[in-house]
Order: sequence, then C-alpha cells, then structure tokens
Amino acid sequence: MGHTDAALRRLTDRVRAAQAAGAPLEIRGGGTKRFYGETAAGEPLDTTELAGITSYEPTELVITALAGTPLAELEGVLAERGQCLAFEPPRFAAGGTVGGMVAAGLSGPARVSVGAARDFVLGARLLNGQAELLSFGGQVMKNVAGYDVSRLLAGSWGILGLICEVSLKVLPVRPASLTLSVGRDESAALADMLRWSGQPLPVHATSWHDGRLSVRLTGARAAVEEARQLLGGVALDPEDAAGWWTGLRDHGHEFFRPDAAALARGECLWRLAVPPPTPALPLPGRQLIEWGGGLRWWRTDAPSAEVRAAAAAAGGHATLVRAAD
Repeated sequence: MGHTDAALRRLTDRVRAAQAAGAPLEIRGGGTKRFYGETAAGEPLDTTELAGITSYEPTELVITALAGTPLAELEGVLAERGQCLAFEPPRFAAGGTVGGMVAAGLSGPARVSVGAARDFVLGARLLNGQAELLSFGGQVMKNVAGYDVSRLLAGSWGILGLICEVSLKVLPVRPASLTLSVGRDESAALADMLRWSGQPLPVHATSWHDGRLSVRLTGARAAVEEARQLLGGVALDPEDAAGWWTGLRDHGHEFFRPDAAALARGECLWRLAVPPPTPALPLPGRQLIEWGGGLRWWRTDAPSAEVRAAAAAAGGHATLVRAAD
C-alpha cells in the first residue's frame, strides 16, 4: 500500500493546490472517452499511477480496484475465474481505466437485461474538490444506509471529484450463448423485440441495423436451445457473433465512425434514449437500434434541434456523441 498511499498524497496535494488557486483540473485516465462531451479544460490530473486490484473475492462476486487500473487488466483477472462485468462497459479504444469506466457510467448491449453500470457499483473512495478523501458504500450487496453516493458517481464524469477506488459486483459468465439473425424491417423488428421482452426468454441483447434483427440468447444450454427453436432465424457462427456484439459494445463498427465524406456533409452520431414501444422516428440518415428498442443510434445531418425534438416527442432524450466539427 506504500505506493498507493504516495500516489494518493500526490493527487491530494494537486487538488489542494488547484483549489487554492481556483484552477480547474481535467481528471484523466486512459483518455479513451475524451471525444465524448465538450472539450475538457484544466491541467491534466493523471490517475494511472493509482492502479492495482486491491481485493477480489470470487465467491462473493465482488472486486475492488484503484481508479487507474487498466480495464483490460481487471477483465482479464475476472475471465480467469469465469466471471465478468455483466453490463459490458464500452471500451472504445485500448487503455481505458476502471475509474473512467465508472465516471462515464456507460453500458453495452446487455444493459437492458442485466442493468446499468451504476447497478454494479457497491462502494467507492472519492477525492473531492476540497482535497478530502471520502468513502461511500462497501464491498457487499446490502451495505447502504442513507444516500447512495457511490452509485451516484456512475455517470458523474468527475464533477463530484476524483474516483480513487471502487468496488464492483461481478457475475459468472453464462454457460451458453447463441446469436440468431433474421431479416426484418424496422417496424417488425421493434414489434418482435417488444414481444420478447414480455416473455420468459433468455434474451441477453438485441440489435437491428440495415434490415437485420439480431438477438443474443444466454443462460442454461437447455433454455437457450428451447428459445432457439421458438424464435427461429439463422444461428451465427460463434466468432461472427462475438465480433458483432463486441463491435456494438466498443463502437468498432463502421456505423459508429463516420468517414471524411460523411463528416463533410455534417453527419453526426446521436444517441437517443426512448421508451422501447416508440415507433420509427422521423429522422433522415442511418439508424442502429439496441436495448429492445430503447436505444436508437442515429447518423444524421439533421439539425440538433430536430433530433432533440424527435426524442422529446417520444418521451426520451438525445445526446450528441460524435460531432461533425
């Protein structure tokens, strides 16, 4: 713990000096999410020296790590024990950290079936803007008395302070996984996803893009096979299926990364969160749907006011993820 204590002291001194000078700091781990949101301001506050897994109890399904721990390292340790971060945090690029994962609060394709990133945060240590080191929550599921600040940190983007250490609930990797694919237009795909959500099916993730509906089934082998017979469609090769869902999770597919010509046209990537029963949205461009219809990704050159109005009219909201400029 000597190295950890020294790193904490250095970070605390930086925050205290910045607070005295009234100067902003940019909390930075791997920098894999700097494209998201407005341009950060302030001197970099590097978290990568505050790294390491401090506790792991596989039988209790809890792991605790310092903020600068590489996400790949944590997931590798979990994989050795047949466990995982069930909410599939997007990685975007190599080098992401555990603290950045929690601060961003983003979830991948399985979010609709297992919950969001915040649902897996059990406890945290936080260095606030007054250079005070605070602790919230703990390392067991039933640990909260009063206001649950640790889960509030998920998606806070560093506004509440520097996440120094976090305890996370993990889950076993499911024994069987199968992806089915079938041709569907948008309306039919939305109807299918809505119907499946109300049935006792082992649906782990769904997506629709370019007339192709994909559904990932996970769980006990017998349950997955029974659902396969019920739903029909073509079973994807395991390697192809893994590539598809990983591409969705990490935004590796071409859809998520407009080329130069698209950017020149002013095409942006938008994330629209709407109620799953929402019918097709009246926007120009290309679309990819996830989360049983609740997440609509759009590549469009429509004005931001039009995109936000479409989301609001459906009872949801829109976030600009990658801007043309």
